[in-house]
Amino acid sequence: MCQVFVYACISCYDIFVKNESEESGRLLHTLADFRYELRRFLLFSESASQEAGLQPQQHQLLLQVAGASHEAPVTIAYAANRLGLKHNSTVELVDRSEREDLIERTADKEDKRRAILRLTRKGRQVLQKLSGEHARELNEMAPRLVRALRRVQMHSSASVAEVL
Repeated sequence: MCQVFVYACISCYDIFVKNESEESGRLLHTLADFRYELRRFLLFSESASQEAGLQPQQHQLLLQVAGASHEAPVTIAYAANRLGLKHNSTVELVDRSEREDLIERTADKEDKRRAILRLTRKGRQVLQKLSGEHARELNEMAPRLVRALRRVQMHSSASVAEVL
């Protein structure tokens, strides 16, 4: 009878790489789930905007104009910053929204170079309808979004603890 011994050489490095790979896989899965939940809401929002007769960016413009602090005037520059658009793209968006009677643009009394944006009656009505739909959808999606965000947060906390 012949016995054969097989020795497995596993180094600390091999164990570390395996654990790191598993952790990386869990993080990627967690981020993918979170991104999926966000994307589901964005798809809902885009669809609801289009059903209301707006382009999704028009809806976002209306929301930013209506939701702005009353302390500062809502200008093209403000809207561009909030929407993550270039100034000229925001001007085109405002032009289109103004033609559709959703936004009105008036000259700033303090600085004639700036235009102040306000919602029209029609813009407020469309936004109110969309906001109600969005609130209902967020209420339904909230548990999944919060759960996904908490998992991301747990991974982030663990990563920070490892660095320290």
